[in-house]
Amino acid sequence: MSPGPRSGKTTAAAVTQALEWDAFVPIEKLNVTVAKGWVTLRGEVEWQYQKEDTERAVRRLTGVRGVTNLLTVRPRVKPSPQELKRKIEDALVRSAETDAERITVEVQDNKVILKGTVRSWAERQEAERVAWSAPGVIAVENRITVIP
Repeated sequence: MSPGPRSGKTTAAAVTQALEWDAFVPIEKLNVTVAKGWVTLRGEVEWQYQKEDTERAVRRLTGVRGVTNLLTVRPRVKPSPQELKRKIEDALVRSAETDAERITVEVQDNKVILKGTVRSWAERQEAERVAWSAPGVIAVENRITVIP
C-alpha cells in the first residue's frame, strides 16, 4: 500500500531536511517556501552547481508538485574580466572533450558569452560546464552552434 499525498507541513519538513542533508547546499542562505506542493527557492549561492543541486534535491521529493528556482548566483570571488576569460580559455584547452580552437570566450563583467562551433551537443554542454566552473561567473550565454 503506497502512502497518500503529504500534507503541506510534512512536505515543507521533507524539503528542509533534504536541503540540510545536501553538502552542496548552503541552507543558511536560503529562503524556502512551500504552498500546495509548490516549492519556491530564494536566496544566494556562490556557484551555479549549488543553484542546480538545490532544485534537484527538492524536485524529487514526494509531495513536491513543482519548483520555482529564484536563487541568485553571487560569487565571493570577483576576478577581472581578462582574468576570467583567461581561466576559461585555459580550462577549455585542458578539457579533452572540447576543441578549444573553435570556441571563443567573451566576458562582460561576470557574464560569459561562448561562441563558435563544435561537433556535438556533448561538446557544447562541456564548454558551458567549463565556463560555469570558473570562479566569479554569474551567467553564461551559450551561443555555440553544433555542426556535426
